Amino acid sequence: MNPNDRDAPDSAEAHQRMMQRMQADLIDSYDEELEMEIDDRADTLAEGCFTPEQRQQRRAYFQELFRLQGELVKLQDWVVETRHKAVIIFEGRDAAGKGGVIKRITQRLNPRVCRVAALPAPNDRERTQWYFQRYVSHLPAGGEIVLFDRSWYNRAGVERVMGFCSDDEYEEFFRSVPEFEKMLARAGIQVIKYWFSISDDEQHTRFLGRIHDPLKQWKLSPMDLESRRRWEDYTRAKEVMMERTHIPEAPWWVVQADDKKKARLNCMNHLLSQMPYHEVPHAPVVLPSRERHEDYARQPVPEQMLVPELY
Repeated sequence: MNPNDRDAPDSAEAHQRMMQRMQADLIDSYDEELEMEIDDRADTLAEGCFTPEQRQQRRAYFQELFRLQGELVKLQDWVVETRHKAVIIFEGRDAAGKGGVIKRITQRLNPRVCRVAALPAPNDRERTQWYFQRYVSHLPAGGEIVLFDRSWYNRAGVERVMGFCSDDEYEEFFRSVPEFEKMLARAGIQVIKYWFSISDDEQHTRFLGRIHDPLKQWKLSPMDLESRRRWEDYTRAKEVMMERTHIPEAPWWVVQADDKKKARLNCMNHLLSQMPYHEVPHAPVVLPSRERHEDYARQPVPEQMLVPELY
């Protein structure tokens, strides 16, 4: 290390300060997990509400979550190294926890490698296209993973139940989707399909939670409320969908999701088991010294451009 480099620690005390800053930054990143957990369950807002057993369970959950996220980083490196292509579909009833597990999967990954496709309702032009056309543009290239937060299976679920497609369009979907997914498999795209299953009572409880939580009311649309009324219709539609689209090239996997935390861990662990990944060796990373020039002077930022420091 160059002793004349002004960026280099020049004492044990400076080195200690740097290590403390790095540790604080790491803890801050873990705090993001805690923020999401507090948002997920209001009874965790006060530490005093936990029994010793609950605190231990919570600690074990975070330990396993961080371990699995570390394995997902290794999986990501393997995907890039091997130019693997993967589509992961997340389906399930409203409030089943799909978004929560997607957040945990992607949180520590590179969004250029692992991205989420959450398509809105089709516009007038898209309704006249080949049904799968608007999904094709989101499919992965080599070295990419795409997570579909709902997918082409909208036709077998909400469109069928709410009457947004005709009987002919519904039947054509079931004729086409196995061939479409077989075609993806032949093109080297791995298709993994998850259905998040929750009970009637659990969905009822989660909907009530959203109604009474101002930070979550935006999650409830008129369509969501109508889906609650049509619980049995959605059940029948789901059963038909799985019966007619569970194929060897793209099988369905059911995640028991009444317990959010267990569902996340189980899904992440299963996802890792679906690809033969291994740790990819990397060359050591060396931070280069910053160049310094005598004629460089940093210009002050005008006061009117500064964001007020209220915190």
